[in-house]
Amino acid sequence: MNNKKPLVLNPSKARTGIEGFDEITNGGLPRGRTTLIEGGPGSGKTIMALQTLVNGARFDNEPGIFVAFEESAERITSNAAKFGWDLLALQKKKLFFLNGQVAPDLVQSGNFDLGGMLAALGAKAREIKAQRIVFDAIDVVLAILRDPVLEQREIYRLHDWLLANKLTGIITSKAGDSGNATLRSQSGFMQFMVDCAVVLNHEVVQGVSQRNLRVVKYRGTSFSENESPFLISSAGIEVAGGLEMGHSEKPELAVSSERISSGVQRLDVMLGGGYYRGAGVLITGFPGTAKSTLSGAFAEAACRRGERTLFVSFDSDANEVVRNLASVNIRLERYIKKGLLRLISARAVTGSAEIHLMKIKNLAKAHGARCVIIDPVSALSKAGNEDTAFSVAERLLGWTKDAGITLVCTSLLHEAGQTVEGTPMQISTIADTWIHLNYLVNAGERNRGLSIIKSRGTAHSNQVRELVLSHRGVTLADAYTAGGAVLMGTMRWEKEGAERTAREETQALSKHKQATVATEEALLEVRLKALQLELQVKRTERQALSRRTTNRTVELASGRNHLRTLRGVDKA
Repeated sequence: MNNKKPLVLNPSKARTGIEGFDEITNGGLPRGRTTLIEGGPGSGKTIMALQTLVNGARFDNEPGIFVAFEESAERITSNAAKFGWDLLALQKKKLFFLNGQVAPDLVQSGNFDLGGMLAALGAKAREIKAQRIVFDAIDVVLAILRDPVLEQREIYRLHDWLLANKLTGIITSKAGDSGNATLRSQSGFMQFMVDCAVVLNHEVVQGVSQRNLRVVKYRGTSFSENESPFLISSAGIEVAGGLEMGHSEKPELAVSSERISSGVQRLDVMLGGGYYRGAGVLITGFPGTAKSTLSGAFAEAACRRGERTLFVSFDSDANEVVRNLASVNIRLERYIKKGLLRLISARAVTGSAEIHLMKIKNLAKAHGARCVIIDPVSALSKAGNEDTAFSVAERLLGWTKDAGITLVCTSLLHEAGQTVEGTPMQISTIADTWIHLNYLVNAGERNRGLSIIKSRGTAHSNQVRELVLSHRGVTLADAYTAGGAVLMGTMRWEKEGAERTAREETQALSKHKQATVATEEALLEVRLKALQLELQVKRTERQALSRRTTNRTVELASGRNHLRTLRGVDKA
């Protein structure tokens, strides 16, 4: 998968170019010293050794030699062709393959040792200036000695030859934990002798294939001592390396404050603006609570923004997902055709949780995804993966945060006995935003409710809202409570109807009272006007009477004066 030249972690180490392995060994294998790779049949010993040799030639210009004791070189190169390493081109200049198989009908006559072969290899190493060499299945050639003392002598001879020629040596051997006493003896002795020992395991746990490796020893350096899962992909071996506390693959990547839409406008409001870019979002709920629907809404919103998105479904076929989401007006098909959305169907039982995680990482990198959806992530905790599920959850969130990818996961809760306080993988403890979906059953109806349990770094609603799905899309109803209970569906409709009727009756009674008061007010106004008119008439009469009295007085005074004048009365 990764054809880019890896970074040099430690100049004293020969990097393998195997993703994850150089990380857990802090740089690769010991340069100029010997490494033992042990494992059972089909564990990947030959692939790991050959991949290290090939990557040294491709990326570091370090020619190498591959000595095959069990299978022919032609068969090994043919089997490795699927990995895309272009071995034919490398064999012309940088790689040399030597067939060292022992015939099954070989009868030993006289003393046998590796001296002659090592002398020829020394000449070839000087010719091509080799820096790395692989001895694949050394146990096969040592088995013909049938003497532990002679076996140890040849192992010493090989080890001394590697040191003398300053070659980075890789020896593969069958694991020594079988019933073969000779093999156990060889294994134990070689582990003490070499500078680095790696054990590969391949087992089936509850019907699920599990591969892991462990660095048993590594002289003079620190390394990860835990088992690390790995897979054999189309690019070779890939190891699930783990980041140490406080370490980031991209330390320059700042924490984003950008908000991106969940795909449901009212949910964005409840979240204070949407999800944070690069956050880990968990959506939990019982079967049928619309977890996949919210995932699809987020996928559609991301594609509308022009962001490449990966949607991994462990529940349904990709075509079924597209069809089902279209029923609630979430149209994904057009974005799949544009190449923005990649929809993958998977089955959890086809591999371990760690293997699925590594495949998801590869798919996301190949697609250039900025958003990843896993529906449901709880599928990774099924049979055979219980012990590794939480580690997978940590790796998943750690990887997406380092890559700046916004992750939306759904997790299935089972109605029988499981509470909302936890999830099968305990991913709820490390998710940034946790949305829970549930059922509220009232009046013979089952309605969906949505609540935000937590959303780190943002104020968010504490209300339980009804999640409404229709052919028009997905939305949230306004919160509605009565008597301390959240009402949804028919119960809400009936309660709203009763309140509406009561409101209408109150309004009618109010209107009637208003009309009565208005009538009384009008009557009073009429009476008031009549009284005002009567008052005006009385005032007019009083004024007229006053004028007549005044005029009469004036007339009388004028008459008396006229009489005086006629009688010749002197003026007083």
